[in-house]
Amino acid sequence: MAQNSPAHPHVAFAISATEINDYLKYTLRTIPRPGLDSVTVKVFPRNYISTFTIVDFDAVERWRPGTIPALLRPFLHGKKSIWVDYRFQAANSKASFSVEKAYYNNIRLPAFFVERVIQIVAARQPEHYDTSKPLPLPFGLRQVWTENQIVRGEN
Repeated sequence: MAQNSPAHPHVAFAISATEINDYLKYTLRTIPRPGLDSVTVKVFPRNYISTFTIVDFDAVERWRPGTIPALLRPFLHGKKSIWVDYRFQAANSKASFSVEKAYYNNIRLPAFFVERVIQIVAARQPEHYDTSKPLPLPFGLRQVWTENQIVRGEN
């Protein structure tokens, strides 16, 4: 069938960062996620997302021993808040991302390390995400992009 036939009507959305954060707060309270306590996002133009996340680094290390580099172990244990900025690409019904920068307090975290932590936590979710590959967009969406504090998408 054609993409926007009556069986597949055109769908477009715009959701604000406030709505995303409200949803994240609600869903993490009602459906706890392994390794995550909270996530707050800021949305910027050109597919740039900034997050403030509380990660359970002890759980990450239990799930995949040796993930936390020895140099970072004195800091990254227990539940810690990290700030991570991402840039994502979303087209042709798939999305991928790269870590632009990440910090614990004023300590810069290597992007490859943060991407590995994300892979480990994502794999533990009920959906078993594999962030090493492009992820399918939900609801038949074909593309997603950001503007200032708004995420938009359509099929």
